[in-house]
Amino acid sequence: MDLVKMLDEQIIQAMKDKATVKLATLRGVKAAMKQQNIDHKKEINDELLIDVVSKEIKTRNESIKEFEKGNRQDLIDKTKEEISYLSEYLPAQLTDEELNEIIDKVFSEVNPTGMKDMGAVMGKVTPLVKGKADMGKVSSIIRSKLA
Repeated sequence: MDLVKMLDEQIIQAMKDKATVKLATLRGVKAAMKQQNIDHKKEINDELLIDVVSKEIKTRNESIKEFEKGNRQDLIDKTKEEISYLSEYLPAQLTDEELNEIIDKVFSEVNPTGMKDMGAVMGKVTPLVKGKADMGKVSSIIRSKLA
């Protein structure tokens, strides 16, 4: 099913169900997509939706860390709920094993000699795992293999 169409349908359903957190979260994604469309002339499609959702989840994960420092369990719970709604729009996440396999394959192609080759490795790995893995995690795995 088309993810953008699914987003629209879930917004309508959230309105009917009076699910305020879900509705606000999904409307935020839709607004961010429209903003990308206006600012960068990007077509509204599944690829853009996945990019926007990935960024939204990353932002919320960073927020959770801050809320933990402030001991705000109410905000942590709300943010985790939002992440669960957003996660429905991402493709299946890669396991650590699959991720390492992809990185090893790229390493054999690029033959990096040190940290100076980090950009080349990331450039090849990113399109293969985009939306399927946390890029911070990917970066840390690559760094540890280069070290």
